[in-house]
Amino acid sequence: MQITSRKIETSHLTANDAALYRCQKALELRDRGDFDTAQEVMRPLWSGVSQRPDTSGLHPSVVAEVLLCVGILTRWLASRNQIKEADGWARDLITEAITFYESVGDLKKVAEARTELAYCYFREGSFDEARIHFTEALRRLTTEGKTRANAILGLAVVEWSSSRNQEALTILTTNAPLFQKLTHHAMKGFYHNTLAQVLQTLVTPEKKAEQLRRVVSEYEQADHEFKLARNIVFRALVKNNLGIVLRDQSRYREAQEYLDQARRLLTSVRDKVRTAQIDQARAEVMIEQKRFDEAEKVARSAATSFQKSGRQCLLVEALTVRGIALARLQRKDEAQFTFQRAIEIAQQVNALNQAGIAALTMIEEIDDLSPETLRVAYRRASEWLAKSQSPDLLRRINAAANKVVSKVEGEPMTEDADVLLNKPLDFEREKLATEKAMIKRALAQANGSLTRAASLLSMTYQKLAYILETRHSDLLKERTPIRRRGRKDEENNS
Repeated sequence: MQITSRKIETSHLTANDAALYRCQKALELRDRGDFDTAQEVMRPLWSGVSQRPDTSGLHPSVVAEVLLCVGILTRWLASRNQIKEADGWARDLITEAITFYESVGDLKKVAEARTELAYCYFREGSFDEARIHFTEALRRLTTEGKTRANAILGLAVVEWSSSRNQEALTILTTNAPLFQKLTHHAMKGFYHNTLAQVLQTLVTPEKKAEQLRRVVSEYEQADHEFKLARNIVFRALVKNNLGIVLRDQSRYREAQEYLDQARRLLTSVRDKVRTAQIDQARAEVMIEQKRFDEAEKVARSAATSFQKSGRQCLLVEALTVRGIALARLQRKDEAQFTFQRAIEIAQQVNALNQAGIAALTMIEEIDDLSPETLRVAYRRASEWLAKSQSPDLLRRINAAANKVVSKVEGEPMTEDADVLLNKPLDFEREKLATEKAMIKRALAQANGSLTRAASLLSMTYQKLAYILETRHSDLLKERTPIRRRGRKDEENNS
């Protein structure tokens, strides 16, 4: 099998050597964030995302290298281009690569491939699966170097994402000598960026200024390494993270400047998912500036991007931010629905710490939750965040406990007492109450659109309008204003 390309001359190489050379060059380009050129380098073997590479005639060990390389590129391209199914394709390719590595007895490469498989699980929000694969890979990767460093970083990111911040910090500080010896700039940049993120979650009010200086220093080192690696994408993410630090210092104008710079960089390389991450951070700053309308729109757009790309954990975060904006706009029903959707999605991928944060935020932002919703939300949040090591989260949980006590248990012998009594039931009244609650929720989900609400309730527009006017006229204020048809509309339709 002869491999040729306009960009890389391989005619003097055997098919196996040419394939290996292409994989090496493609992954080097990946480290620079140049995914389009990386894909082009692999083009003679691989026609693109969703396609299995042509490995006919190659040695099994080379087949494994090609499958692993294409699996890695698929994962990165999926992240940029909002291809939800690509995570599954990447997993399948990497799993097949592992089978080939095992067939030739290359256990080190098996461990390297397991590391990349773990990153696939992490992207989907399956933190437990990712942790298992990273741990297994590290058990086999006993030699210090880039491959072991990649697995160490992955495990640290999983622990940080699970709010196990001390574990993440221990992993990073224990392995600091390894990263100091590395000559791989992108990997060193990832190390400093991850360390900064972990340290940022451990900031305490007593030492905030000093601790944030250390955080900024780590981000600056990360930016330096990514600059040496010539990676625009990762430099943009560092600017995003610095924007978040500035937000935490109430320096909102400077924060927006950093976030705008990051967004411009990512837009220039057409990275939709990471652009959405920047937008989420922008929405958070807008909330602090009380620009709730803008924040809601930006957060909603970010959530749509994450949903399209299958990034469930990022979707949960964006929904939580949107829920805050909706609550501040006094759109409480929409806010509650949005928070509950975030909780549901987080539970589906077993990201229970994120489910806990969404539940906790719902308690903080919505004052008129029902007593039962308050109880359940607090119970679940405290359960899901029980192992959290974030000082900020622990303070928030304690504040939420006080709110629940004052709102629920502080109601002397009223609602709680009523719950314990057998109350007479009125079927018609209960039916009307249930009907009203369903319609109110549908209108909230449909942003007040009567047409969409009717569709959600599986009834006609006319029927829903009749029910509102005759039985629940107080809900008419929940719908969007009716647009009266003028003579021109009638003439156009005649």
